[in-house]
Amino acid sequence: MRRLPPLRSLEAFLRVAKLGSAKAAASELALSPPALSRRIKALEDFIGKSLFDRRAQAMVINADGEALLAAVEPAMDAMAEAVDELAGRGGEYRLRLGLLPLFGSQRLIPRLPELRKAFPKLHIDVDTSGHAENLLGDVVDAAIIISADVDSKLYSVRLDRNLVYAIASEKWAKEHNVEKPEDLAKHTVMVHSDMPMIFDAWRQAMGVPRLKPAAIDSLDSGALMLEAAANGLGVAIMHGSHFSDARDPRLTRLFNTEVESPYSYYFVCRPRALKQRAVKIFHDWLLKAGV
Repeated sequence: MRRLPPLRSLEAFLRVAKLGSAKAAASELALSPPALSRRIKALEDFIGKSLFDRRAQAMVINADGEALLAAVEPAMDAMAEAVDELAGRGGEYRLRLGLLPLFGSQRLIPRLPELRKAFPKLHIDVDTSGHAENLLGDVVDAAIIISADVDSKLYSVRLDRNLVYAIASEKWAKEHNVEKPEDLAKHTVMVHSDMPMIFDAWRQAMGVPRLKPAAIDSLDSGALMLEAAANGLGVAIMHGSHFSDARDPRLTRLFNTEVESPYSYYFVCRPRALKQRAVKIFHDWLLKAGV
């Protein structure tokens, strides 16, 4: 039988290659950076080639690393799927789903009783880490992400199209007499850190492309943006569906101009993942239910 490199070294290599960060990979694997480096070095010694270019604190995958990634990743996925199938007990199916918290709380969780009733043996493990598309096939089987576009190598389905709202505390809006977009030049605007283009799209559509607010604060949580807006900390520029679904009497929409968002929610997975029963069941239900 041919000798194979240590599985832990391959796992470390795949994690660094997909996350693009040795620090993030070490965190995901619960390893210290030196331990991660030793695993990568063991793989490179086994192969006899360097797989990354070391640049200061960064590890950038090189041509040999890309070739190994393309060859090994599908095999690792197949092995993980085989283990998952063998580990299944009593006909139970388990889906590892990457999910953004606000989408989960507002749109998915309230509908899951329908799925549970139809498929009582399907169970879902949720991972709310950001950028779940980078964890596909490793940490998660499928994900619901928000993005302007999706890697063409992934299977994806757009779940919605959305409008962009300027959302603020109703009390705050009255106190500050915010009646037109130009009035935001005196105030703080909040945007989601994963949606950097949304404020530019909103400004352009509102006819104030050069508007400069007093400050732009980035938050990585839609739920926190809504709560911050409700507490008068600024104006949240975000998807209108989150405002509607929140049904928070403290909040109000500023202005009435329709602004189409450059971002949408997508269901994503690797193409081969659709062969997994848990992924297929969830995918088909998600599209049929119109979540």
